[in-house]
Amino acid sequence: MMKVLGIESSCDETAASVVEDGRKILSNVVASQVEEHKIYGGVVPEIASRRHAEAVSSVVEKALEDAQLKLKDIDAIAVTYAPGLIGALLVGVNYAKGLSYASGIPLVPVHHLRGHIASNYLSTPELEPPFLCLVVSGGHSHIIEVKDYTDFKIVGRTHDDAAGEALDKAARTMGLSYPGGLNLDKIASKGDYNAYQFPFPRVDGCPYDFSFSGLKTSVINIIHNLKQKGEEVDVVNLGASFMHAVSNCLVKNTEKAARDLGYKKIVVAGGVSANSVLREMMGETCKKNKWELYFPQLSLCGDNAAMIASQGYYESLKGNFATLDLNACATMPIDK
Repeated sequence: MMKVLGIESSCDETAASVVEDGRKILSNVVASQVEEHKIYGGVVPEIASRRHAEAVSSVVEKALEDAQLKLKDIDAIAVTYAPGLIGALLVGVNYAKGLSYASGIPLVPVHHLRGHIASNYLSTPELEPPFLCLVVSGGHSHIIEVKDYTDFKIVGRTHDDAAGEALDKAARTMGLSYPGGLNLDKIASKGDYNAYQFPFPRVDGCPYDFSFSGLKTSVINIIHNLKQKGEEVDVVNLGASFMHAVSNCLVKNTEKAARDLGYKKIVVAGGVSANSVLREMMGETCKKNKWELYFPQLSLCGDNAAMIASQGYYESLKGNFATLDLNACATMPIDK
């Protein structure tokens, strides 16, 4: 049995976890910064980096303690090295390199989006590639062919804003506090999604690609026009309509890609995979097509280290180890 220690620090969660054989969580510790960043309405990169530096050592110690293991019991150290906030990533990468050097335990670099996909292996242990995966978060919106545990092909991507970013910015314009997408989901579930009409964005020549900047601009314009007229913004119905429009785009493009590429196993991953509207709409679509559908459990939708440790297990089986010159990268495709 192989035990992997995972370390995650790509944004505003300092996390560490121990996972056995890529499927069994022995511990999963997350130190969140949400309350501090809420003051500013979003993540402040410099503050995030400082908090990671303060928390990473104790978080790793707690993960080992919760797993009832010593560092010498760990077979590999997996760390998120890309993509993300560069300062935040560097904290985790440098800590993991130091730990690897001091202990002699192999170091495994893990792409953050590969980790999000792996959260489904922890939630549904019987899930195996190949499958089509929609990865949707605050910074990313991709449709990916997962051919094997370390073999990925991007077939669809956003040309501008990510879905989660659009939801967050729309929520902020509506006056909702950070994290916007989560708070928008809470209130929009009570609204009428037919109250406001939004366009379905298409990208010429790229049928699986996304574009959310136009939708974001549309909702902002609606709010500004209402305020200029002195009218109240119906946040509940506007939020429901906007969330439905974003989810509809995600689901329809994924459905088209699955049909064209012949996939009958659909997986959703990333922070926005927790969205109730997306879950409902994707569920209805897969039921209609008689496709298998997999979501991560809600506790694993956001950034966590268990998913990094899980993917680290499969990267290590493939021999994807890093040397001590490993560096963090703010941007990097999942298939590199």
